[in-house]
Amino acid sequence: KTNKATEKEFVFVGLVGMLDQPRKEVYAAIKKCHSAGIKVIMVTGDYSLTAESIARKVGLISNGAVASILTGEELEKISDHKLKEFLKKENIIFARTNPGHKLRIVRALQSMGEIVTVTGDGVNDAPALKHADMGIAMGLSGTEVAREASNMVLMDDNFATIVYAIEEGR
Repeated sequence: KTNKATEKEFVFVGLVGMLDQPRKEVYAAIKKCHSAGIKVIMVTGDYSLTAESIARKVGLISNGAVASILTGEELEKISDHKLKEFLKKENIIFARTNPGHKLRIVRALQSMGEIVTVTGDGVNDAPALKHADMGIAMGLSGTEVAREASNMVLMDDNFATIVYAIEEGR
């Protein structure tokens, strides 16, 4: 029960917002992935609208294109068959996901014959990093758990570095 006497005479001081801008080189890296036939799927804990905004900003989804968005809650309600059908779409975003969702997505892609690379930086990414064909952790911002679960650690935390490595490998 709240005490009404303590909730008097409040003064609104301000509102704070944060914007974590994508690195400027990500747009070109995503474009290279698309032209090289690499399908990039966003799997995030962010809300759908936030994820879609970022995806559009970095060129993962082009202007005018429709995003194919599935939340973790929706993912829990669909069969593996439906998930595989969803994974055949373009412009895919998985939002509000947890570690189990990420792992399920990795396994579904692998069962479809896809070679799966996962990038991540947190403890919540560790199961997907571990089970991916190639797990890539962020070395600067990543947790020790993510680094240990991965096959590779990016020392610059830059998605574009992965694309450069693919180019060199090809």
